[in-house]
Amino acid sequence: MAILSMRYIPDPVLREKAVKIKNLSDSNLSILAKDMIDSMYHYNGVGLAANQIGSLQRICVIQMPEDEEPTVLLNLEITRKEGERSVTEGCLSLPGWQARIKRAEKILARALDLNGKTVKYKGVTDLLAQALEHENDHLDGKLYIDFLESKDDLYEVEVGEEENE
Repeated sequence: MAILSMRYIPDPVLREKAVKIKNLSDSNLSILAKDMIDSMYHYNGVGLAANQIGSLQRICVIQMPEDEEPTVLLNLEITRKEGERSVTEGCLSLPGWQARIKRAEKILARALDLNGKTVKYKGVTDLLAQALEHENDHLDGKLYIDFLESKDDLYEVEVGEEENE
């Protein structure tokens, strides 16, 4: 597979909303998904949204540290958020920086897998909830820095020492 070029802030593609995937039988989707997984591993991320590699298809990949295999999500949407918590977050598209922002305590989300089967997340918390929110934001053209309460909440760290996206 291929390692795809990461797009970095201020690349305008990061601010564009990804388009819902309608043709699930497109064989290029599975190639894109595999390339995104390889790229996520290469850049040491927990997740990667298509915008980050220059595609505006609504696809992202996520792999939690405890998961043996990555998850490919098409047409991800967060359907409900509950509560609020403060988290430290970084992004592959802004290496060397992280921030304290507010994320939901619990989320409900849905998407499709590569076979067109519905994937539902009910009452998800912790890192998975944060990753789903983060990748969904990317697909909506939003970045975690949009949620800063103060510019002082963004701080520089050694590249490679960031908390995973």
